[in-house]
Amino acid sequence: MCKCPKCGVGKLYSGFLIFGDKCSHCGLDYTAFDAGDGAAAFIIMFLGFIIVGLALVVEVKFGPPLWLHLLLWIPSIIGGALLMLRPAKALMVAAQYHFNASEGKLDQ
Repeated sequence: MCKCPKCGVGKLYSGFLIFGDKCSHCGLDYTAFDAGDGAAAFIIMFLGFIIVGLALVVEVKFGPPLWLHLLLWIPSIIGGALLMLRPAKALMVAAQYHFNASEGKLDQ
C-alpha cells in the first residue's frame, strides 16, 4: 500500500522511488530502513520469467517480425518494472520494520 509500516496512514514515499525522512502521522524515522536493490533483483527475475515465456509463446504461435517483438516486450518490461518497484520496495521496508531488522553487529 506504500504507507507507513507502523501506523498504515502516513506516506512512505516523498517522490516516485524516494523514501521520505519520517512518517507525517506517527513520526517513524524512515532513514533506518534500507530497501536497496533487493526489490529490483526480484522484479527483474519475475518479469524476465513472465516476459520471456510470453515472447516464446507469441513467437511459436504467430512468428511475428523482430520489430514487433521489440514493440511489444520493451514497453512491457519497462512498464511492469516501474509499476512493481514501488510496492516491492515498500514491502521490503515493511518486512524490515516487522522483523526489527538492523545492521549486523558483533558482540565484543
